[in-house]
Order: sequence, then C-alpha cells, then structure tokens
Amino acid sequence: MKKTFFTVLGFFLFLSGMSALVLSLVGVKLAYLTFIDLPGPLFGFVARVVMIFTGIIMVVLSRTDWDKERQLSDSGQ
Repeated sequence: MKKTFFTVLGFFLFLSGMSALVLSLVGVKLAYLTFIDLPGPLFGFVARVVMIFTGIIMVVLSRTDWDKERQLSDSGQ
C-alpha cells in the first residue's frame, strides 16, 4: 500500500511538472500551479524542474526491492 501511494504520488509530480514546464514554454499555465510563478519566472522554472526530478526519484525508490538489493550487495563482497 505504501509503495503504491509513493509510486502514484511520484508519477503525479513528474507528470504535473513536465506538463507545466512544456506548457509554460508556450505561455500557458496550469491553474493549480500558478502560485509557483509568484516569486519570479526563474523560481517557477526551478520549482518545475525540482518537481520532475522529485517525481522520478520517488518512483525509482518506491519500486526498488531493497531486500533483493541487500542480498546482492552482501553476496558480492
């Protein structure tokens, strides 16, 4: 359940950040992310990029089988 939640949340962050970044290139803004551009356009761009990378990291970490990784690292030593 916890893995699924973080996978969906990470995917949503990635998808929202990517669509907001692509749409901002043509001057369109997503209504629920308009507050990001209030401090300035550079902050908005950095926030969108951080959303994208955070989403990717969350999906990768939530889908990793840590027990299997631990066994592989122990057997390699």
